[in-house]
Amino acid sequence: MKYHTMSKYQEKEREKAVELIKNSELFGRCGAGGKFLGEKRDFVLLDGQYNLFKSIREDVQTYFKENNISWWGGQKPTPHTLSSQIACLNHLFPIRNDKAEVLKIAQIICEDIIDVLEIKTDKLPHAYIAFEVVSSSDYLNECKEAGQELIRGSHCTSIDALIFAKDENGKNYLLPIEWKYTEHYNNANKAVEDRKGEPKGTNGKGKERLDRYVHDNRNPHLIRNSKQLKEQNDFKKSVYFFEPFYQLMRQTLWAEQMIAHRKSEKISADDFIHTHVIPQENSDLLNKIYPCSGKEMEATWRACLQDPSKYKIISPKDLLANMDQNKYADLKKYLMKRYW
Repeated sequence: MKYHTMSKYQEKEREKAVELIKNSELFGRCGAGGKFLGEKRDFVLLDGQYNLFKSIREDVQTYFKENNISWWGGQKPTPHTLSSQIACLNHLFPIRNDKAEVLKIAQIICEDIIDVLEIKTDKLPHAYIAFEVVSSSDYLNECKEAGQELIRGSHCTSIDALIFAKDENGKNYLLPIEWKYTEHYNNANKAVEDRKGEPKGTNGKGKERLDRYVHDNRNPHLIRNSKQLKEQNDFKKSVYFFEPFYQLMRQTLWAEQMIAHRKSEKISADDFIHTHVIPQENSDLLNKIYPCSGKEMEATWRACLQDPSKYKIISPKDLLANMDQNKYADLKKYLMKRYW
């Protein structure tokens, strides 16, 4: 069955997942027919834990529970086989405790990196990659009430995966990773979105976003004061409030605020490099001409940055290109069958 809202790449990946489920490959005997958006789907598993690479199923769920992290779409691993959260975990969680392997990834992102450091915002034991990371304070004004605690992965800017690294000059780097799989986006302007229950055209939700990231009273002019994001003539119609750039904007502000408050943060960094992990085959995301800019995704976002070298696009396969072929033979086999 073909789902009309799917892009060409999504449909291709759906067909691959359905075949793997039918052949009991990767997902065991879990079976499909789970619900998504209220309907049974042939690419949605009956049990979401089987969406995870076998060797990490228990540890991932423990990690999310102990660190109070919200799962995408619910309280358990989503059974949706095209989930980017699941894809990120399947690629990176198996190696998060392996310093040598995480260093290889960091050096693909930036060749000047010589060391990776434990991330101490997680509950013990600490590792070299953390998931759904948030700041210790609400620097982006995203909580409904001042002083409210941020929940990782829920209603605030969270980083899919984070590496903390050091370069040859002793400079500490945040390496925030935003992971995409089959995502593609419409042309909705988040700066003019109505809030549910309010009259059409009041733009309640959009006004809240403009206040939050442009001129909130608690932390004035986040975008205007950014050293990385360029000024816009009309923020209400700017690239910053259209996906996927809305998400990239928030993560850039997050990294800048983490650095600005490094004396009070457990992760004390001097700089950052923002990495966007996207399969090369996802042309619906990468090669779309976005009406808000008239350009493709990469060109659109680089034009918004004062220093484009701080933004990298890397495919999942290239990110793990230097992975130990013997030590992680089973993982590589799994990733090649399912994702690569």
